[in-house]
Amino acid sequence: MSANAPARAADFRAHLDALCKLTLNPSNSSDALTYVAGLHGPERQEFVALSDSHHVVIRGLSPIEQSDTGEARIWAANAIAAEKQRIADALARLSEVCAALEGAGCQTTVMKSLDHWPDLGNDLDLFTTGDESRVVAVMTEKFNARIEPRSWGDRLAHKWNFALPRLKEAIEVHCKRLGQTGEHTAMARRFVTRRVAKQLSGYTFMVPAPEERVIVATLQRMYRHFYFRVCDIVDNAALIESGALNYSELRSAALDGGIWPGIATFLCIVADYVQRYSGRVLPLPQYVRSAARFGGEQVTPGGKFLRVPIMPYGAKLYTEQVRQTALRGDVPATFRLSLLPPLASAAAVAYKLTGSDKGVW
Repeated sequence: MSANAPARAADFRAHLDALCKLTLNPSNSSDALTYVAGLHGPERQEFVALSDSHHVVIRGLSPIEQSDTGEARIWAANAIAAEKQRIADALARLSEVCAALEGAGCQTTVMKSLDHWPDLGNDLDLFTTGDESRVVAVMTEKFNARIEPRSWGDRLAHKWNFALPRLKEAIEVHCKRLGQTGEHTAMARRFVTRRVAKQLSGYTFMVPAPEERVIVATLQRMYRHFYFRVCDIVDNAALIESGALNYSELRSAALDGGIWPGIATFLCIVADYVQRYSGRVLPLPQYVRSAARFGGEQVTPGGKFLRVPIMPYGAKLYTEQVRQTALRGDVPATFRLSLLPPLASAAAVAYKLTGSDKGVW
C-alpha cells in the first residue's frame, strides 16, 4: 500500500492542477481538457469528488461538457445535472429556513454558500443577530431539525449545526458572533446592517456586502482552516474584477477587527493564483499588496486542498490579531482568542487518539 502512495499523491496534484486551469482559464485549458478526457473509471469519480470538495462542480466540469472530448462530455454532463438538482433542492429549503427565522425576529444573512454560484457549498452557512434559543426553537419546531453534537469550539463561537429531513446539506448558524473563538461581535453585526439582496433561481436571499464576503472568507481560510479551496480563488477573483469592492471600507473594518494583514494576504494569494493560471493581473491597490505577509508562493497542494503553512505564517497572523485586539482594549475578545492555542492543542491530541477532532474543534 505504501508503494502506491506516491502515485496517488501525483494523481491528486494533477487533478488539482487541471481543476485550477478549467476554472481560472476555461477558454485556454486544452491541456487540462486532454488530461481529464484521458481519465477512466475511479479516476473520473475522484475528479468529480475533488471538484465537489472545492465547490466548483459546475464551473469545473462545464468546459468538459462543452468540449469535443467524446465520452468525457457525457459523464461531465451527468455530474452537472445531478449537481444542479441538488442545488435546486437546497435553495428551496434554504429560502424556507431564512423566511422562518426572519419571521421569528432573527435577522439572517446567508454567508459563503451562495458566493460560489452557479455552484453551492456543501453546508448552508447563516449568520443571525437573533437569540440562540429562538433560532433553536424555529429549527426544531418548524423544521423538525436535529441538533448536531456541538464541540467546544462550536460553543465558544456560538455556532449551531442542524440536520433537516430531506436536506443533504447541514444548516450552520452563527449567532451574534464570528471568528474562530467568537471574538468578533461589532464586525459580525456588519453582516446584517450592510447585507444586500441577491436573487437566484426565483428566490431572494440576503447576503453579505462585498467587503463582508472577503472578511468571512479570510476568517475561514487565514485564521481557522489554513487551506484554500479552488472556489475561494475563483469567487474572490470575480469579486475583485467586478469593481464592487470598496477597499477603504474593507480596510477600516479589518483594522477594527485586527485582521487587516490576513485580509491583504488572502487577496494577494487570490491574485497570485489567478496570474499563475491565467496570466491576468488583478487590480489590487498597492497598499493591499504592501500589507500582505506572504503570497501564493507559500500555498501548495496538500491532501485535497491548497495548504497555508500554520508555522510560521498562520501563527504570526494569530499573534498580530491578539496584539491588535488587546491594544484596542477589547478584553473579552482578547480572552477568547487566548483560548485558541489550548483548544487547537486539544484538537490535535484528540485527532491522534481517535482520528477525529469533532468533539473539540
